[in-house]
Amino acid sequence: MKKLHKISCLLLLLIIPTFLISCATNDEPVEKEAYMMGTIMNFKIYGKNAETATALVLKRISNIESKMSVNIKTSEISKLNAKAGISGQKLSEDTYSVIEKSVQYSKLTGGALDATIEPIVGLWGIGTDKERLPSKTEIDDKLKLVNYKDIVLDKKNLTVKLKRKNQAIDLGAIAKGYTADEVKKVLLNNKISSAIINLGGNVYTIGSNPDGKDWNVGIQNPLSTRGEYLGTISVTDKSIVTSGNYERFFIKDGIRYHHIFDPKTGYPAKQSLISTTIVSDKSVDGDALSTSTYIMGLDKGLKLVESIKGVEAIFVTKDKKVYVTPGLKDNFKLTSKEFTYEKR
Repeated sequence: MKKLHKISCLLLLLIIPTFLISCATNDEPVEKEAYMMGTIMNFKIYGKNAETATALVLKRISNIESKMSVNIKTSEISKLNAKAGISGQKLSEDTYSVIEKSVQYSKLTGGALDATIEPIVGLWGIGTDKERLPSKTEIDDKLKLVNYKDIVLDKKNLTVKLKRKNQAIDLGAIAKGYTADEVKKVLLNNKISSAIINLGGNVYTIGSNPDGKDWNVGIQNPLSTRGEYLGTISVTDKSIVTSGNYERFFIKDGIRYHHIFDPKTGYPAKQSLISTTIVSDKSVDGDALSTSTYIMGLDKGLKLVESIKGVEAIFVTKDKKVYVTPGLKDNFKLTSKEFTYEKR
């Protein structure tokens, strides 16, 4: 999905389903594609330890998925959900920390991010062979179960409990971000100083590119097919996470229903935004914020991002306007004539 040029490395936020793997030399990277956590992931890793590091990265991702996936019956999340309203579930430090971080962002965003959204996600089934438009009665019934305040945390014992029966947690809005951060740890522990990874839209640049320059990361045009981008940003050692209504959706009676649900309504979020990109040091923050700011909308989303140190954003609206926070003004370049750059 990515091609590295000697002068400029351009990574598009897209996924091309082609399996690639090669042996690393001093100049050539190990390139790997894998399907994990319900998405296609791509890795380009440089250095003499690249092959070993790649294998360890895949092992770490598989380990996290086995704990946090709602689609794995033996996962810690599935066990926690099964005990909702009954008792707490002992968790690993991985799963506990992600739930704890999710609750922190729920408070910060006024509930725009809510891990207890799973009953709504399951009801709509978007992205599965069971996707459908539920009735308002069905939505209202499931919506009663959505409330992050019903997540009871016991940090001392690494235990989490859901207060009411039939409540359920889905970490889909934050787990890939945590995973990307863990991948970075694995790479650094194996003395990898140059790499670029894409965990299904969660991009992480490790160090600078092999030429010692910034990585140039392309931002997907949300109104076009994958591979067409509206602009680029130059970054080093940063996470870039994008959420949008173009990722997973279905259309019924001419109306598009996408996968980013508003926890307050139970319906796909209705805002002027069509994509949000968060640039941050940690991908777990970018993951949580890209989803929550999309739900919050342009003004509230920008205000939140600008209040958090070290976090920047690129917001794209339905009327084809691009809003970029001040910290990215020297790093972002709008390349598509289809969009208008709005200064903050």
